[in-house]
Amino acid sequence: MKFSIDRDALLKPLQLVCGAVERRHNLPILANVLVEVSGHSLKLTGTDLEVELVGQAELQGDVEEGRTTVPAKKLLDIVKSLPDQVELKIEHQENRWLLRSGRSRFTLATLPAEEYPNVEAFQADINFTLKQGTLKSLIDATQFSMANQDVRYYLNGLLLETEGNILRTIATDGHRLALSHRMIEASLPEKQVIVPRKGVMELVRLIEDEEQEISIAIGDNAIRATTPTAVFTSKLVDGRFPDYRRVLPKGGDKIVIASRGQLKQALMRASILSNEKFRGVRIQLEQNLLKITANNPEQEEAEEIIDVEYENQELEMGFNVSYLLDVLNSLRSDDVRITLIDGNSSALIENHVEEDSMYVVMPMRL
Repeated sequence: MKFSIDRDALLKPLQLVCGAVERRHNLPILANVLVEVSGHSLKLTGTDLEVELVGQAELQGDVEEGRTTVPAKKLLDIVKSLPDQVELKIEHQENRWLLRSGRSRFTLATLPAEEYPNVEAFQADINFTLKQGTLKSLIDATQFSMANQDVRYYLNGLLLETEGNILRTIATDGHRLALSHRMIEASLPEKQVIVPRKGVMELVRLIEDEEQEISIAIGDNAIRATTPTAVFTSKLVDGRFPDYRRVLPKGGDKIVIASRGQLKQALMRASILSNEKFRGVRIQLEQNLLKITANNPEQEEAEEIIDVEYENQELEMGFNVSYLLDVLNSLRSDDVRITLIDGNSSALIENHVEEDSMYVVMPMRL
């Protein structure tokens, strides 16, 4: 193997695939990145056996084909530390990888490409394409509600649901639920798959140009996303996601319309004096007024009052302020609509006008 490449042209796909590489793994080869040169194309692959990322770059000039694996983190650190727009000359000799740039010279140990694991091919049941920006907005609207290292492993991921021309993402950690949907140009069967947390994070990193399209293929045990410059493959979580439709509160007759910006700022200020461990705030509603109070074990207290549209009986409830702020940061409209049943029921929070996302936050006892 022998080729030359611009430093920036190598750095971009290298950064992408290194996201999948697991540094602390029992298999030493999983700390490496697979490098393949074929024709005038350079292909880099990184995997942790659950998620696989493939990045590509075009090569100019004389090229000798070949394939090997090199330490991912060391190679990334070397390339990042070199000046912008310098040319890198790379050569593979026996079990050593030689990288030259100007007066700099690096020799890296290699491991045979034949030992590198390959995420097995899977049979796709569903194929569709959509704008990268559409997929990003769906993930951004819901991923914050995913559980993190929950024993209910099926909550440590994002539910992707297809139905006709609708694509939904749903996430919950048992205390809150986020649901968002977009219409796409496709006719899809009903299917639900759970993408693991790491897969969700790497899928977002794959998105470069929101106007470009991304192709999605879903099988029984894996999902693949393909862009013009990269291929992402992730195994799916083998589990049954809770029926999110049963969690959505029904029959709420108490409607609050509030300025998203005002409510967010008031909650942020009140949160400063909330209990650092439980993060609880008390919400009190009366005619066209919303009062937020927070206190902590040091007997410190914050109080905020904002004007809202509310014409119903007085109501009092407690919430985790971090959960409310996460929702308000995800919503995009100027005003938000909060639907309530009583002081012990979950709150349903949505954009006041658009109805493409909804959020359920459970109350807490204060």
